[in-house]
Amino acid sequence: MGKLSGKVAVVSGASRGIGRACAIAFAEDGADVLVNYHSHPEDAAETVRQIEALGQRATAYPANVADRAQVEGMFKAALDQFGSVDIVVANAYRSIRQPFLEVTLDGLEQTLAVTLGGTFHVCQAGARIMVERKVAGSIVIIGSIHGEHGFANSTSYNIAKFGITGLALTMANELAAHHVRVNVINPGWIDTPGERQYASEEEMREGARRLPWKRLGQPREIGRVAAFLASDDASYVSGTIMRADGAEIAALGE
Repeated sequence: MGKLSGKVAVVSGASRGIGRACAIAFAEDGADVLVNYHSHPEDAAETVRQIEALGQRATAYPANVADRAQVEGMFKAALDQFGSVDIVVANAYRSIRQPFLEVTLDGLEQTLAVTLGGTFHVCQAGARIMVERKVAGSIVIIGSIHGEHGFANSTSYNIAKFGITGLALTMANELAAHHVRVNVINPGWIDTPGERQYASEEEMREGARRLPWKRLGQPREIGRVAAFLASDDASYVSGTIMRADGAEIAALGE
């Protein structure tokens, strides 16, 4: 029996990258998974295929997390198909990266709508189900070390990720009375398809050599942290900001 046997997870932005890694890690530990996606339906289908190959149930569900009605429809689909929601991962994000002096209002609003607003919608909709059904659930938010350090050329993304910290700590405080745990994972530089929008292969290789670990992190390494936080092994862990960055923040300024 896996540590998450009998559990149902809803993972936003699970078609690839960290979201897919979380979904697969949960399935490895025995959970069924709703795989949310907004784009890349073929990748979402592959995530479902990999989960089913592990012997777990999965379904792909299209929803823009910035749209509250679509998010609520997603959770209804999870209940209709699986009968419960025990684990929620808020992973979907948007990042329009510009230097501060060049940030546009449109770019800021788009980033905040998905990365911060979408996280709020997914977490609140999931938490309401857990509280209503008296589920001692786990909510895991994928933050970023951009929520701890003012990295250049990432104004909008930094704002959103700093905001996630405040949201998560407030949720952990209020939801403790319902035994719903809330934690954040702050990944460092992870080798994902999304990162390849902002850096070439050579830039990523050079950047990796400058990191303390001398390599980028892998999505699976974040997925396994999420699986731990979702399990009873972390039964007294809530309100934690867990950094998974290969000591990148610790080494800043070296």
